[in-house]
Amino acid sequence: MESTVLRTAGLSAYFGDNRAVKDVTLSIPEKMVTTIMGPSGCGKTTLIRCFNRMHELIPDSKVEGKVFLREEDIYAMNPMIVRRRVGMVFQRPNPFPTMTIYDNVIAGYKLNGLELSRAESDRIVKESLGKAALWNEVKDHLRRKGTFLSGGQQQRLCIARALAMDPDVLLLDEPTSALDPKATAHIETLMTELKKTVTLILVTHNIAQAGRVSDFTAFLYLGELVEFGSTGQLHTAPRDKRTEEFLRGKFG
Repeated sequence: MESTVLRTAGLSAYFGDNRAVKDVTLSIPEKMVTTIMGPSGCGKTTLIRCFNRMHELIPDSKVEGKVFLREEDIYAMNPMIVRRRVGMVFQRPNPFPTMTIYDNVIAGYKLNGLELSRAESDRIVKESLGKAALWNEVKDHLRRKGTFLSGGQQQRLCIARALAMDPDVLLLDEPTSALDPKATAHIETLMTELKKTVTLILVTHNIAQAGRVSDFTAFLYLGELVEFGSTGQLHTAPRDKRTEEFLRGKFG
């Protein structure tokens, strides 16, 4: 049986009076790729933003219920520590434009006021870029700006930046939606490699992508968790009619 790294209990998220995520109870298995799938506007991004306490940064937002990271209540933890342990990569590549590739990778340490020796910085940069399958492409250009890279490389740089903090969980919010097919394939291959060392939670409405890369899939509809199971089972024998209709392209 897989061990659980992150779990929610009766989690609801609000924007003002609007409940965007409704009473979700979910266990995320460790060192697997879990996809959160569903049509646009169903609460996928809001849900994962509760996993690293980014939802509360939005004015007039609130959360009810619990989120546990290795059985620690994240809402009883310092949010900066939560965000170090639960990294996030966004839809559009967002390297810091004024920073070099090198400084982008270790930006989390600087933003958190954490001191690194030069040797530690060098090691973290090389290891993180290696894990993101980018080291060989950029090792001779570390002092150039991150924006010098292609879109796919920039997204891998953002993955390296998140990995540099040695997180337990990496949240990927539609990480290939702004990329071309070749760059998308590169990121998908990378996800399969990364799950050896880190738990991945992927938000996508791309059904084919979910089928290719994920071990488990959660189907979210109108803020509710409709069903959760192994990707193979959910894609071939969904238990709920809404899941089946989504997978057949009836809505999306």
